[in-house]
Amino acid sequence: MPVLVAARLHANEAGEKPKLGALLPVIDAILEADGTAPSKQRHSAKRIFERLRDEHGYAGGVTVVRDYVRVARAKGRETFVPLAHPPGHAQVDFGEAIGVIGGVGQKIHFFCMDVPKSDAPFVKAYPAETTEAFLDGHVSAFAFFGGVPLSVLYDNTTIAVAKICGDGRRERTRAFTELQSHYLFRDRFGRPGKGNDKGKVEGLVKYARSNFMTPIPQAASYDDLNVMLEERCRRRQGERAGRHSETIGERLVADLESFRDLPAVPLEACEKRAARVSSTALVRYRCNDYSVPTAYGFRDVVVKGFVDEVVILCAGEQIARHRRAYGTGTFVFEPLHYLALIETKPNALDQAAALKDWDLPEAFQHLRHLLEARMGNRGRRSSSRSCG
Repeated sequence: MPVLVAARLHANEAGEKPKLGALLPVIDAILEADGTAPSKQRHSAKRIFERLRDEHGYAGGVTVVRDYVRVARAKGRETFVPLAHPPGHAQVDFGEAIGVIGGVGQKIHFFCMDVPKSDAPFVKAYPAETTEAFLDGHVSAFAFFGGVPLSVLYDNTTIAVAKICGDGRRERTRAFTELQSHYLFRDRFGRPGKGNDKGKVEGLVKYARSNFMTPIPQAASYDDLNVMLEERCRRRQGERAGRHSETIGERLVADLESFRDLPAVPLEACEKRAARVSSTALVRYRCNDYSVPTAYGFRDVVVKGFVDEVVILCAGEQIARHRRAYGTGTFVFEPLHYLALIETKPNALDQAAALKDWDLPEAFQHLRHLLEARMGNRGRRSSSRSCG
């Protein structure tokens, strides 16, 4: 507030509160400093009273301090204009929760799309909040609703926004540009750091966490968990939200009438990265290594990272497909990728990391021992050939 106005208010309040009057600027300074302090380390009115008493000799009561602090904080709080939501638009955000997947407790990242006019939700869970999860969430949500919203509102996630320019323009990421050009929806972005600009989906994140994921969900896989979440979203359409007399599903009709039609083919929901095959026939993607046939050593490749899989292409041809790993420093091997090389280097057969955990029938081990006993190194080469 302007300095002159603040001074007049303090003068008036000083007359009404003679013991506290001279200390009002001290309280204001404490409250201003609290604005940048961690939320759990901000002053309560009682703590402000104690500091005034101990540090400034305040001899008044705590109730007067509480009254002033309550009013001062109310003056500093942001107020909002009630919003009307036209049909056909959506908001998107990610949330986090704890779950047990395949018997392992872990953090779940869940994609939320809210249709504000009707309050219709879509929620899908992922092991991580990644580009491919962001893309897959949109593809799955559009399929769930059977159409594409006219526009989607986001925060300034780096998955979608590569840079915020000085004039407020956003430079979109390549992946987000591909998503938008495929489905032809308009993007909108909230103010940086202002989550309330997309309050509907913020509310959905909280609702999903406290209703869909409480108690802590347990599922054999993410696929099983997402079957449950999709069913909960459909059941939610039969319920009422807020003061509306119609159900969410009844109000959703107007939204769906405004949606665009789905394209003939859904977007391939993956992140694409250029890479190079190492001397050990490995390709690195998101801190993990995936094998390719040794004939492609040192070649340039394209990695497609899906939520569940990693696909590797060379000159447009698929050369490897692996289950996606979400750890760090994991080696994902296909033993067959290395057999041709082991055939020329039979001494590596016993130490080849790719063959270490290869569960072959006992007959192969018996055949190998017979060949090596009778033929020496030639037998070892023959046994590696027989594995293929």
